[in-house]
Amino acid sequence: MDLAITLLLALAVASIIGTVLQQNQPYTDYLLKFGPFWFEVFETAGLYDVYSALWFLAILTLLVISTSVCLIRHTPTMLKDMWNLRTHVQEKSLQAMHHKDQWTVASPSEVTLSRLEAELAKQKFRVRQTPKSGETLISAMRGGMNRLGYISTHMAIIIICVGGLVDSNPLLKLAVWQERIKIETRDLPTNKVPAESWLPVGSHSFRGSIHIPEGRSSEVVFVAMRDGYLVQKLPFRLEVKDFRIEHYATGQPKSFETDLVVHDADLAEPLIATISVNHPLIYKGYAVYQASFSDGGSEVTLEAFPLDNNAGNQPVTFETKVFENRQMHWGEQSLRLEITSFRPFNINPDPTEEEPDRIRNFGPSFGFKLREDTGEALEYLTYMLPVQRDGRSFYLSGVRSSPAE
Repeated sequence: MDLAITLLLALAVASIIGTVLQQNQPYTDYLLKFGPFWFEVFETAGLYDVYSALWFLAILTLLVISTSVCLIRHTPTMLKDMWNLRTHVQEKSLQAMHHKDQWTVASPSEVTLSRLEAELAKQKFRVRQTPKSGETLISAMRGGMNRLGYISTHMAIIIICVGGLVDSNPLLKLAVWQERIKIETRDLPTNKVPAESWLPVGSHSFRGSIHIPEGRSSEVVFVAMRDGYLVQKLPFRLEVKDFRIEHYATGQPKSFETDLVVHDADLAEPLIATISVNHPLIYKGYAVYQASFSDGGSEVTLEAFPLDNNAGNQPVTFETKVFENRQMHWGEQSLRLEITSFRPFNINPDPTEEEPDRIRNFGPSFGFKLREDTGEALEYLTYMLPVQRDGRSFYLSGVRSSPAE
């Protein structure tokens, strides 16, 4: 019992850490927030994914074992005490009890026994008389079902802990630890991700994501893990047929929904469904949620300005579409330009001393990747309108080398 209480307290502390420290964020965010030293300390302790850390799984396992042993040892006795009246209690045992009293009754023993039994029965006790040598033992009991609370509480602890173990996917963690599965950290096309970074159909529980434009389909999702990702194969193909979105007057999204088509060899014909926020598609045990949205193929006109002689001397203007590719040249090196997103509105916080909760529209933005022949890429996000700060104008642009950043 002491071990179980200690383990429960350890779980409570770990849960507090997992609640206060936002879990499964890009490692770059943690590095910027805590600095190099504490980033390494927290990473070593597994605090960025507490509920899948080895020490957390060890606590769950020990708690399951400890509670199961306790339940197995005491359940037979509990079940027996629920129904059996104690009819073999000795007078010495009764005298040794702390809660006891003793008095003399003037009425005959038969009358006393009858009145006492009737009063106990009136108070919902089960009563039994056991004649002994010159004496009569009256045994009474009620509330025997309360012992089910003990059994149910211990069973609930076991079920919750087993659920936590299953949800954390310990088999996957073991495979990664044994290097049978390797986490991919590079930004690669799906067909160039090494086989050791793929998860087969039928893997245990997982949470993955994939961006699918209108008219396109996918048979995989990407499972974020530590500073990289794994590719999870699906037993069916998801096609995005149509996407609809409504905006408020401020430009903020009001609602959006997606028309999906599920292609599966087990279906006589494709399954058509519409999903929206908090209204997923459930199919073959897979829950397909609509988590966010992005552009599906807008036409854009871009103007590229060379920043060094390797890229030429004159600006280049060209037209393309989101999700289309274009070959670019940087000296003798050929780079592939991939337009990945376009957002006409960007409603972001812009606090000031007078208005700490102010938000405003930062205008349109677009994202693109520059991919080398090796398959590695740098991903950029650029805002198209300047931002005013202290009377000066700034253009905002960001870059990352991995989706985990």
